[in-house]
Amino acid sequence: MGYNVLIVDNSVIIRKMVAKTLGISDLDISGYYYAENGKQALEQLDENWIDIVFADINMPVMNGIEMIEEMNKKDLLTTIPVVVISTERSRDRIDHLKSMGIRAYLQKPFVPEEFARVVKELLQ
Repeated sequence: MGYNVLIVDNSVIIRKMVAKTLGISDLDISGYYYAENGKQALEQLDENWIDIVFADINMPVMNGIEMIEEMNKKDLLTTIPVVVISTERSRDRIDHLKSMGIRAYLQKPFVPEEFARVVKELLQ
């Protein structure tokens, strides 16, 4: 039985890049779900079984921080690991996100090998 992955980013290119990187890893991925913003991501989480979330911070409608806050309110961060993938470089922002419950932070552009290592650590 494979993992269901939710990729949240307003850039279709980044969503495809994350999916492609997961596809070439040796992880068993059952399904990919996509969202352009945090609001759509929360809808996907309500409708589907998701094992891990990859999310950007800066998105329209609902940004990644707001999405993480909502996931926290629903106690989802205890069972669904969230990996933030962003261009954000502020140490304070990254530390704040980790204090909110995200499991990992990767900077864009990410290195596929580092990406795969982090994902394997979280899922296995």
